[in-house]
Amino acid sequence: MKKIILLLTCTFGISVFSQIKVLKNETLVEIGKDNSVGLFKKDDKFTINYQDLNTSNLNTFRSFSFLDVNGDVEGLYKLITDGFIDQPTGNVTLELPNDIIELHYEKNYGQPTVQFIQYINKNRKYVGKSQFLNKKQIDKIFGVGTTRSALYKPAAKNNLAPVNPMPAPETQKPAATKGKKPKK
Repeated sequence: MKKIILLLTCTFGISVFSQIKVLKNETLVEIGKDNSVGLFKKDDKFTINYQDLNTSNLNTFRSFSFLDVNGDVEGLYKLITDGFIDQPTGNVTLELPNDIIELHYEKNYGQPTVQFIQYINKNRKYVGKSQFLNKKQIDKIFGVGTTRSALYKPAAKNNLAPVNPMPAPETQKPAATKGKKPKK
């Protein structure tokens, strides 16, 4: 009996005075991923992770994040894919809250590609570069053609003007005529 009480006391004491707490698991939803580049969502915050090819250590992964305020994710996708159709002459520069991102377009083996160039903390000394991505890879990263793209596309809104029903014929007033009598 003494051993059981001692065991319960020790167990109760350990659970009350433990230093380890279990925290709530934050859920990251993967929108899409191709090789070493992926798009993830948590609440309204979107993050693009990529393997940094600008460092000698190939295990360096970097990321940049932004909020989807006014359909920014869909706007970024459109901006990238429009660059495949009409390649810009220079880099397209985007300013995010913490970083500056440049979209660098280049043709590789005759195929248009894009590369993310990240100036970390808006400092031009610290640069991260992703691999070059083609249109098919960008579609996969943004989840195009899958149900995951619905995670960033705005819900369809009804922008139709309200329909005003025509009044019944018996309540219509005859059109006003200037000084003319209606014909019989």
